[in-house]
Amino acid sequence: MKKFALTSLLFSSLFSGSAAALAQETNEDLSGEIEFYTSQPDVDAEQLVEAYNELYPNVTVNIFRSGTEEVVSKINAENTAGEVLADVILLADAVTFESFKEQDMLLEYVSPEAENIDEEFVDADGFYTGTKIMTTGIVYNTDNVEEAPTSWSALTDEANAEQVVMPSPLYSGAAAYNLGVLTRSEGFGWEFYEGLQANSPMITEGNGAVIENVASGQRSYGMIVDYLATRAVADGSPVEFVYPEEGVPVITEPVGIMSATQEEEIAQTFVDFILSEEGQVLQSELGYAPIRSGVEAPEGLRTAEELDTVLSADMNELFQNRDADKQQFDELFAE
Repeated sequence: MKKFALTSLLFSSLFSGSAAALAQETNEDLSGEIEFYTSQPDVDAEQLVEAYNELYPNVTVNIFRSGTEEVVSKINAENTAGEVLADVILLADAVTFESFKEQDMLLEYVSPEAENIDEEFVDADGFYTGTKIMTTGIVYNTDNVEEAPTSWSALTDEANAEQVVMPSPLYSGAAAYNLGVLTRSEGFGWEFYEGLQANSPMITEGNGAVIENVASGQRSYGMIVDYLATRAVADGSPVEFVYPEEGVPVITEPVGIMSATQEEEIAQTFVDFILSEEGQVLQSELGYAPIRSGVEAPEGLRTAEELDTVLSADMNELFQNRDADKQQFDELFAE
């Protein structure tokens, strides 16, 4: 009996080793080049590609990185010119992907890794899948502020006039999503943004400039995506991140494949890797709250299950009204 067990174990070990070798050989056989368009920070995108290349060393992934709205403009310009160069896109929010989906610019693909992700974060039509949980809350400078804020009202409090910084929805996809959600949420509406405007906030292109201004003490409060704040804390900056008691908007930075891709197989392996356990552990190590079940969030962040209240709105309504919302914002803050 022991001899049989030992033989079985040896056979299993040899088989597993052969399978692993075959998998590695298959990975090395896959070669080609894809264009990856993303709104992720440069360093994060580069580390993602480096990790992918450990499994697929003969695939070249070229990165184009900018704010979501600029990436969208680039893709639309390419589409108008008759040649979309992007193969895989990873951008701020699902509303952006709904626009591409309506234009038949996305390839239908449901990764086998998606079975480990809540169906709420997977497009029902199979065109895109969330890659992480990113909330927007309040970051504050601990040197300037004695008592931690608990409510979004801290940003509209007259006592904090000229002490708030926020990203522009004309540049940041996360900010555009937040604008759509908050203006359609009870207790907020456009009145919330009117209150912000009355406090003469600093408007920056993206979230990166928000954390810079709060960490330096130039502004005491900021509206920001969570991971940038917790990274700043880890780096020793005098800041803290708060999940306001009314709730927070959540984006999932979906990933999808463009229908114009000439490298469908490679694009699929890249999406699979991002959603895999290894890819999600990498996201956590980079400081993001992973979207895959069973992978823990880094210190200071919450997974979807740990959030008390998520502020949301109908996705189609957000999509249909995004341009009008941005125009109204532009007009309001131009006053």
